[in-house]
Amino acid sequence: MFARRPGCGLGGLRLTPLGVGARGAGPARPHGGGGGERPPGSEPPPPPGPSRGSLRAWALRVSPLGRLRARLPCHVTVRPLDPLAHPAGDRVLVALRAAEGGARAPGGLRLERGGAPTEVAVVPDALDPGASVDVSAPLQFDLNIKASGSGCVEVQNIECDNYCRIETEQGTAILQSVKSKKLHVQTKGGKVICLGTVYGNIDIHASDKSTVTIDKLQGSTVNISTEDGLLEAKYLYTESSFLSSTAGDITLGSVHGDITLQSKMGNIVVDSSSGCLKATTHQGAIDVYVSHLGQVELKSHKGSILVKVAPSIQAYLQLSGKEVNVNSEVHVQEMTEVHKEDGVIITGLMNQASKHEKWIKADAPEGTVNVRSQSWFQSLKLQD
Repeated sequence: MFARRPGCGLGGLRLTPLGVGARGAGPARPHGGGGGERPPGSEPPPPPGPSRGSLRAWALRVSPLGRLRARLPCHVTVRPLDPLAHPAGDRVLVALRAAEGGARAPGGLRLERGGAPTEVAVVPDALDPGASVDVSAPLQFDLNIKASGSGCVEVQNIECDNYCRIETEQGTAILQSVKSKKLHVQTKGGKVICLGTVYGNIDIHASDKSTVTIDKLQGSTVNISTEDGLLEAKYLYTESSFLSSTAGDITLGSVHGDITLQSKMGNIVVDSSSGCLKATTHQGAIDVYVSHLGQVELKSHKGSILVKVAPSIQAYLQLSGKEVNVNSEVHVQEMTEVHKEDGVIITGLMNQASKHEKWIKADAPEGTVNVRSQSWFQSLKLQD
């Protein structure tokens, strides 16, 4: 699921965090020039390993609570400084590498003070799109990074007090264990991959056939949208989430909190829902396991709906469709069944529920609604 093309994956770059700053780079001037400004022989040697491309390095003393801005046509990786080598956390280190196996020089960069005293800007100077840039920044540092063309962006183990903004065009955006008050990720044709736990108020927008795959998101509000690509998340722990797709499927593992899902053409699958869930698709199917109930409202205009419920759930049922089937293992009292020309409506109370307190409503005007019992242990087996 997390397959990546060469140069865009985790571990694709090698950076010895302090070897760069200590060997050859030294403290940079606020407007440190490109590699061509260094005297011959002052470049640090390339690190051992398979990636032995050209290496140029810059270092700049900064406020530990500043921000980094970069607009680059190549692959960018941002990691925290080594705390043992830089206990004060007051440096930004930048390393530039040529493309692996490439004959041409990678070009140059400038490491500058930005418009605000706390801002550091990485500015390209005739930079080869095949080059790659490694940045080591203070642990708590705001980020504003945009990679053009096929350039990818990786951010690992960084905490942003105010914002983290990542944009790519055709490249992949990878966030691993990132925490930010506000986090915005946008791609026009690449992928978005979130590894580990990503914390914050999160906005992710993926255009065209871009896919979004997530390990775990945790925060107050989450908004994610795709067009034709798959939107897949293993865990969502949020107060409020809104996920939408034009034609792609939405596939979720365990979700907690109030969540709204919308897809025009795609299917919606939720392995386990705790809280209030609202899901709508026009031409796809819906498959949901309700483990702990708030209010559940499901509608598939031209598809089918499968609702799997934990045996102990108490809820008011309102089910309508061309055909409605309730498994005998689901205990429903005061059941009513009304047949109409265009389908059937079934209502009732599960497990002696109080009417209108908590409910499950499912509507498939041109399809079938199926309701069956499923234990938590059974749901684990199904996910395997």
